[in-house]
This record gives sequence, structure tokens and C-alpha cells, in this order.
Amino acid sequence: MADLATIGVYGFTSETFLAALRGAGIRLLVDVRQRRGVRGSEYAWANSKRLQAALAAAGVAYEHRPDLAPTTELRRLQYAVDDRAGVGKRSREELAPEFVERYRDEILASADLGSLAEAARARGPAALLCVERDPEACHRSLIAARLREDSDLEVADLRPQGLGPEVSRRVGRLTP
Repeated sequence: MADLATIGVYGFTSETFLAALRGAGIRLLVDVRQRRGVRGSEYAWANSKRLQAALAAAGVAYEHRPDLAPTTELRRLQYAVDDRAGVGKRSREELAPEFVERYRDEILASADLGSLAEAARARGPAALLCVERDPEACHRSLIAARLREDSDLEVADLRPQGLGPEVSRRVGRLTP
């Protein structure tokens, strides 16, 4: 069992999301979104209050870490790259190199990740939450990589059941 996992919202239902957390033994969900809402009725379950209630019922602690969320400016930079490539957040396959560099410099360089690593070890496995299906398309992968490097945590990526990286990328392109 990994010390830390990453998980997105897209591709999950409330039930499959909670099942993935249970299957990985997750005891703490760390929400790294700036805005804790998701557009679309199929993802209403992932809006902050509903998500927190479901997690509490499942025995999973919740922590919001807005300090790890990309700034509005950084998100706009990524959206502009997505627009030029003709992709949206739900079909993005990777982060723009400029986004990655600036996120590392502007957010991760000053972030207190030690407390997050300690919490993952003390409480049991933790999961970093954002919205993108694939971690490669989300800043949570950058946080996880830094934690892996600095704290020697074992990291796993939780994906919708039956969707490995190749399949989830293909399906993402078909999602409106």
C-alpha cells in the first residue's frame, strides 16, 4: 500500500470514487483545488460540502490546502495552451512546460510539504485530490513528485476502474 495517492474527479462517480479510496486504504483526502466545485451535474458529488459529508461518512478525514492550488494566473496560462491545442481540462493529457516550471517556482518552492508528508505517515495513506482524470494533466502530479523526492513517500495514482493511462487518455478525447 502506498503512503500517498493522487486522484481526480473526472471519470468517477461518487460510489466508484469512495471505493477507490477504500481500496487504497486512504485515511486523509487533501484537496489541492483552489475552487472546490466541479461543473456538471454528474460531478455535483465532488463539490466541497457534499464531498466532505461523503468522506466523513466513509471515515476519511478531509483537509483543504489552497496554498498548493495553482493561482488564477497559472490556470489561465494552462487554459491558453489548452485552447491553442484544441483541448479542454477534461481531455488534457499533459501540463504545459511553462505551467510546470512556474508552478514549481511559484508554488512548490515555498510550500510546506513536510507537514503533508508527516500527516500521510501519521494518519495512514493520504490522497491528493484535484479534478483531472489523469495525474499527468494535473498539478497534483507535481506535488506528488516533490513529496516522493523530498520525503521518500511511495506514490500511487488512482484512476477510474479499468482505465489505465492509455485507455483514459483515449476516452478523455471522446468526452465532450
